Amino acid sequence: MDQEAPPQFYNPSRAESDVQDYWTSHGTFEATENSSLPKYYCLAMFPYPSGQLHMGHVRTYTLGDVIGRFQRLQGKNVLQPMGWDAFGLPAENAAIKHQVPPAKWTMQNIAHMKAQLQSLGFAYDWTRELATCDPDYYRWEQWFFTRMFKKGLVYKKAAWVNWDPVDQTVLANEQVIDGRGWRSDAPVERRELAQWFLKITDYAEELLDNLDRLPGWPDKIKTMQRNWIGRSEGVEITFPGVDQPGITVYTTRPDTLFGTTYLAVAPQHELAVAAAKSNPSLQLFLDECNQVKVAEAEMAQLEKKGMPTGHSARHPLTGVDVPIWVANFVLMEYGSGAVMSVPAHDQRDWEFARKYGLPIAQVIEPEAGEIDLESASFTDKGRLVNSGEFDGLNFDEARNAIATRLEALNLGSRQVNYRLRDWGVSRQRYWGCPIPIIHCDKCGPVAVPESELPVLLPTDVRFEGVASPLKSMPEWYETSCPDCGGPAVRETDTFDTFMESSWYYARFACSKHSESMLDERAKYWGSVDHYVGGEEHAILHLLYARFFHKVMRDEGLVDSDEPFEKLLMLGMVLQDGVKMSKSAGDAGDPQVLLAKFGADAVRMAMMFAAPPEQSFEWSANGVESANRWLRTRLWNPVMVHLDAINSAGITTIDKAGLTEAQKDMRRITHETLAKAEDDYGRRLTFNTVIAAVMAMMNAVQKFHDESSQGRAVVHEALNAAVLIMSPITPHICHLLWRKLNDEPLESAVWLRVDETALTRSVVNVVVQVNGKLRGQLEVAPDTSLEEIERDARALDNVVKFMHDKTVRKVINVPNKLINFVVG
Repeated sequence: MDQEAPPQFYNPSRAESDVQDYWTSHGTFEATENSSLPKYYCLAMFPYPSGQLHMGHVRTYTLGDVIGRFQRLQGKNVLQPMGWDAFGLPAENAAIKHQVPPAKWTMQNIAHMKAQLQSLGFAYDWTRELATCDPDYYRWEQWFFTRMFKKGLVYKKAAWVNWDPVDQTVLANEQVIDGRGWRSDAPVERRELAQWFLKITDYAEELLDNLDRLPGWPDKIKTMQRNWIGRSEGVEITFPGVDQPGITVYTTRPDTLFGTTYLAVAPQHELAVAAAKSNPSLQLFLDECNQVKVAEAEMAQLEKKGMPTGHSARHPLTGVDVPIWVANFVLMEYGSGAVMSVPAHDQRDWEFARKYGLPIAQVIEPEAGEIDLESASFTDKGRLVNSGEFDGLNFDEARNAIATRLEALNLGSRQVNYRLRDWGVSRQRYWGCPIPIIHCDKCGPVAVPESELPVLLPTDVRFEGVASPLKSMPEWYETSCPDCGGPAVRETDTFDTFMESSWYYARFACSKHSESMLDERAKYWGSVDHYVGGEEHAILHLLYARFFHKVMRDEGLVDSDEPFEKLLMLGMVLQDGVKMSKSAGDAGDPQVLLAKFGADAVRMAMMFAAPPEQSFEWSANGVESANRWLRTRLWNPVMVHLDAINSAGITTIDKAGLTEAQKDMRRITHETLAKAEDDYGRRLTFNTVIAAVMAMMNAVQKFHDESSQGRAVVHEALNAAVLIMSPITPHICHLLWRKLNDEPLESAVWLRVDETALTRSVVNVVVQVNGKLRGQLEVAPDTSLEEIERDARALDNVVKFMHDKTVRKVINVPNKLINFVVG
């Protein structure tokens, strides 16, 4: 294809603005429930309104947009909404720093980030926009909480928590890094606070079992969730007290019961607390433990520390007294806060026993070989020794026999346990959804009546330090009890922000509905067909959303079991090896690149950089290259072609009359179409889509044929290139499609692959001898193996390397390769 005339200049800044105006004025991406097309709900995780997009946002939202636009081309009724995860600590901290109310700061950030998202050309239905700090949103979250409260899925209890003394709030385990708060970097303390909990454990079994019904989820993510839920089968065992109440423990290794040489309790356990009252040294140790907290995954790396309580319990089967120690590695929030310690067969117990000179008693021996308990514990399963009548039993036999004996003595029972703990949703900060509970001295905690919802969060507030201003606003928290009418106070804690993000996907279906939490539109859109976001949300957010969805199902609000059918979890965008964020400055600010090169170039560079699951180092140089390719390799060839058909006309393709060169060009076009459809729909590798179109456009540039059929073949190729690229670079493709077809791209459907065009008249067959290339043959696709073998043997280079050798095997890959194995 020749470029004889200077092409019409492409100005992305002006062109993209015009295209976006077209989409807005035509309501192009406003989804409707009144469609005969199959629905497709595509959602990228909504952002926190920090004030500025960074390149990680660009990647996430471009990937989601590419999926949604491709599904639209597949003839689907696509919903792709956007909103704001607007509550949270950063807004409150910024408000304190800048002396501006969090609501004002948040809404300013939303306005700025919305303009940035719109400039990137995402196909969002902005009529469904929501912000979680809007009372019209959190009203229904409060309503749903009161429903769970009445169903018995909510309770309040004192619990040991991670307390950030600077941010003055509770932190989840995952927000504690090396004993410090993830935002404040302050040393985290352990405190006992009254907290509200949701009984997610009531759904533990279903949350686990349903993972097997999610074929669209990556195996890695399902494994992470399985491990977090942590189902185990074991035995709950009671060690009767000697001079205090008995101690109950749970173990998955009852076969090692006879090797118990001490019990270990958490520093917060009631026995430890009671013992410390008369033991100042023990009290100092407990205080030290309460100052140290890391996430559970890091517990194994902590130095093992402990102290004896001075108390003992009786072994349930031998009757021997077993000393009770306090140990820093025992977590109060898991199980009973006590463990039976078997140092011969548990490495953590072994390290503790070695440090403090406690007995190590072997009760398991391997099937073969010796063990050295001087060097480490033996943790494998084997046969019982030193276990009385249970000697010689294997693991399964011993587990059942010991459990049966304990049950007969009323000192044990078989249990299925879950690592998953109930969800603590209380936060001691201001900028969050108020918990709709009223505390009455007479009636106890009472749910706020539906008629009084929402409990509005005051927005005109002043901060004194970092403490929540709600606690110093009696005009807000003083109220009357809905049940008895007596004086009462509102709950001043607010919800964990995971509450808002656990159901927003469903609210998008009816975001402006004012009569109920959800309406029938939520059932029409159903589960999200494709959910896109960062892998850092693989556990908590996804688990909490799955829990919420099941409770909403049980309340009749949705009629599916799972919220997300298919997941795309993304790798990170890195700068100098670190996750990119707004702190990257101009290097991470897409606005600089958008102004210089345009949205399509930014989107294309981001999609071309790496497959979605991979993390990669971002380079802005790719944006300039993408801009150049769009102008010179896509826009210009179409303009030149349009000049040609304007002067000479265009005709339909006559398949029977095509030359070999024309057939080759059509084959490349339809091979590219087929590959792009597979890469978009199944493989989700959008970088290879771009690479395939680049290769096709190189072929178009080399195709010199000014005949009417030549122009028709080029026209087909350019149409395919524009359509294929349109999910990635929608602005330029919108304009080019209109020029090529005189119709809007947004009403187009994916071009059908012509299977007849994929047939090759000749194929190249590689000829090898002992796996090494020795020649090539051009043959017809239907050439027999006998003919190929005959012609391959006749090649001079093959004759040379097969001289005086015996052919032991001939390996044939049809239409690709023949390999002679000789010796």
